[in-house]
Amino acid sequence: MQEIMTLIQDPAAWVALITLVVMEVVLGIDNLIFISILTNKLPPEHRERARKIGIGLALVMRLALLGTVAWIVQLTEPLFTAFGHGFSWKDLILIAGGLFLVWKATKEIHHTVDPVDHQEDFIAKSVTTGFASAIGQILLLDLVFSVDSIITAVGMTPHLPIMVIAVIAAVTVMLVAANPLANFIERNPTIVMLALAFLLMIGTTLIAEGMGFHVPKGYIYAAMAFSAAVEVLNMIARNARNRKRDGAH
Repeated sequence: MQEIMTLIQDPAAWVALITLVVMEVVLGIDNLIFISILTNKLPPEHRERARKIGIGLALVMRLALLGTVAWIVQLTEPLFTAFGHGFSWKDLILIAGGLFLVWKATKEIHHTVDPVDHQEDFIAKSVTTGFASAIGQILLLDLVFSVDSIITAVGMTPHLPIMVIAVIAAVTVMLVAANPLANFIERNPTIVMLALAFLLMIGTTLIAEGMGFHVPKGYIYAAMAFSAAVEVLNMIARNARNRKRDGAH
């Protein structure tokens, strides 16, 4: 309690908290895009529940990892060296998550481009299997993004209360934004392809990070923001053409 009161009175702690909240929200965007795309493939009556469960699991996983901060720090210690790079558990987790994202995004892009071929889409096999499969995949990516998120938090502040508040705030934003984002993606088919391209880029970045190549996150998010802005302009142009055509009729 004494530590919390000290932090409340420390301006530097407030700056660290605000910065960390922003960082955690930005890092949560990747997680949220994946959850939105995956749950949109479920029957409508199961989507919202799957999103809440997926985001709830993300919160539980992040808080659980925060409870083992000393162990989390050890995840960055090299286990073995290959190709001149010391691989840690964090690196292996990022590579595994990146490979999964690349595989998943590539598969979904294939299904979007060739909608006739849905024979391999195990999410659509049945409602029960689809729900369990979606939650399993969300849980896997939650682990990857949670490890990245918590290691970022540990690197930014030594104070556990600040980390906990930042994580809860970021996950709350994810929970509020989940349904609007998923509905927006569903209503705009071209956004689906853009979001899948984002996942492909994020997966490639995770693999690169795991292999020891530092990719500044600012470049990634700037590219995503620019692409999204271009797509918004395309949507406005399409809507204007449609209104003009309807008016002419």
